[in-house]
Parts: sequence; C-alpha cells; structure tokens
Amino acid sequence: MSRETSRDRTIIRTSIIGILANVFLAAFKAVVGLTANSIAIVMDAVNNLSDAASSVITIVGTKLAGKEPDRKHPFGYGRIEYLSAMLISLLVLYAGVTAFVESVKKIIQSFTKPEDPKYTTVALIIVAVAVVVKIVLGRFVKRTGEKVRSDSLVNSGKDALFDAVISASTLVAALIYVRFDVSLEAWLGAVIAALIIRSGIEMLRETLSQILGERADAELAREIKATVVSHPEISGAYDLVLHNYGPDSYNGSVHVEVPDTLSADDLDKLIRKISTEVYQKHHVILTAIGVYSYNTKDPEAAAAREEISRIVGEQPHVLQMHGFYLDKAEKTLRFDIVVSFDAKDRRQVYREVCESVQKAYPDYTLQVAMDTDFSEESES
Repeated sequence: MSRETSRDRTIIRTSIIGILANVFLAAFKAVVGLTANSIAIVMDAVNNLSDAASSVITIVGTKLAGKEPDRKHPFGYGRIEYLSAMLISLLVLYAGVTAFVESVKKIIQSFTKPEDPKYTTVALIIVAVAVVVKIVLGRFVKRTGEKVRSDSLVNSGKDALFDAVISASTLVAALIYVRFDVSLEAWLGAVIAALIIRSGIEMLRETLSQILGERADAELAREIKATVVSHPEISGAYDLVLHNYGPDSYNGSVHVEVPDTLSADDLDKLIRKISTEVYQKHHVILTAIGVYSYNTKDPEAAAAREEISRIVGEQPHVLQMHGFYLDKAEKTLRFDIVVSFDAKDRRQVYREVCESVQKAYPDYTLQVAMDTDFSEESES
C-alpha cells in the first residue's frame, strides 16, 4: 500500500467514526433539549450535526484530493484538502452565528414570555456522557490529523474538543438551575456562540494562510539540505524553495555548490542521484537543481572569498553569503546574499553590501544576487 493510499484511508476511517459519534450525540441531545425545553442543549445538538457535516466534507475533500494529476492540473489536486478545511471553518462560523442569534432571541423572550427548562436526571446523565465522548473523540481526531498532516481532521478535532467545553458548560447551567432555580442557559448559549464564532474565525485565518502560501517547515528544509550535502562533491546547499501542492506534497528547487573541476557528465550524474535520494527520503520532487562553482586552483580567490565574507558579515541583516566565484580573466566577482525580512529596507541593505565590496575591489565587476529566506537560512 502506498503512503498516499494509507493516509487517505486513515483520514476517511477517522471521519466515519466522527460522523457516527456526532449523529448519535445529536439525536440524544435533540431529544433531551426539546424535552427539557433547553435552547442551550438544542444548540449543542445542532453543533454536533455540523460536526458530522464537517466529517463528510473531509471525506469528500480527501477523495477529490487523491485524484491523479491530469493535463489541466499537472501538480495534482492535493490543495483541495485546504479548501475542505476552509469549508469546515466556514461551517463552524455559520453554526456559531446561528446559535448566537437564537440565544439572543431566547434572552429577549425571557423578559417577555419566560419558559423555564425542565431537566431530568436521565437528561443530565446523557449530557455528562456526551462531554466524555466529545473529549475522547476530539483528542483522537486531532491526534490523527496531526499524524497524517490533515488540516481538515485537525480542525474537526479542535471543534470536537471545543464542543466538550460547550456541553460541560450546558451541564453546569442545568445543575445551577436545578440547585438554585436560576436559569442562565440563554446567556450561556450566547457566550458559547461567541466562542464558536471566534474559533471559526481562527480556523479560517489559519487555512487561508496556508492557501496563500507559508514558509516551508524548517525541520524538513534542514533534512533535505542534509541529504544534499551528504555527497562529498557538494560543499553547500542553498536557496531551497518548496512549493506545497497539498499536505506532504512538495515540488522544489535548490542550488548546490561544487568545485569548478567537475565535468558536465559528473554534474549530470550527481544531480540525478540527489533528486532520487531526496524523493525517496523526503517525498519531495526536486524539479530543478542549480549549480554554483567555487575556485579550487587559485589561492588569491580563496583569500578574496574570506575577505568579502567578512565585509558582508558586518551587515547584521545579511543572513548568508554563498555561490562565490572570482574570475580573473573577466575581472568579475559573483556571489549571492540572503537578506533578512527583518531589514527595514532589504534593497538598501543590498546596495550597501555592493558598495562596500566594490570599494574593496574597484577593479572588478560585481554580479551580486539578493536571495530570499524561503526556508531557514542562518549561516553566513
């Protein structure tokens, strides 16, 4: 069984468990809420139905995301999972708004035509059991989602844990009414609804950030670079860029630094070997591997590299210098610098570096590229 197939089956199996659990909980809570005339418990039941709908969306999204690449979408359909997570967050947000409106209506009604809830021991036991079930279900779904890197499952798990808090609050309100004859459930329903709305907004913000495109996982970037530089011919791996096309689905590119003595045939063999190893170990397709060469036959070039590295290092916002090569015949100096996003003006930092190096080597033409910190550059 392939890694993708195993992951999809895990997501679908977990989602089915969530659907069954939430449908049963919704049915019991609906009966209890209507019998006890409790708006809070009824809203809790509706929330369980929205959780079941979330699990259905997760299954459909996983199935669609698993489609093979085609001419129109050559990178596959993996990003559909992010859209599924966005739909779930919108569903949570809608459930929160609906619950808030109903709770406000109930609050207004309590001043004009109050209806006291009627709790039974059986009703309270059912709500208490629901709290335990939602905690167990939420932890299970969230943990599984983190394991298989499914944002839809993680969101569903968070929502389930939040539902446990809601059910517990409903239970507390019921006990207060039974003990002190004070009905707080309409107000509690409004507070719960507000918290649901907040949770939905946070989920939506996280999902939209992923759709927009976030920095690659630092640990994955370090592991890929470690695999690349494990080859003795490679002295450094730089400018790693990873494009995400769904959870655990990456295409990327990287630059490698090699001695200027390697032939084209040597480079071809080396690049193919690196691409194969990175895919086998990290499941990342390297669509391009750029090459930097460094001087091996000229001590003067080595001294120049050390001197320019010192000059560049004096600028605090430069994270790294790489790809250095000195060409005496053409009187050129070429290298790349990685400028931090913390710099107020990255282009100004670039200009200052170029001016400082040009001043130290006035007879050379500079070819300096300003790189971006796409993954985790920290060495200079």
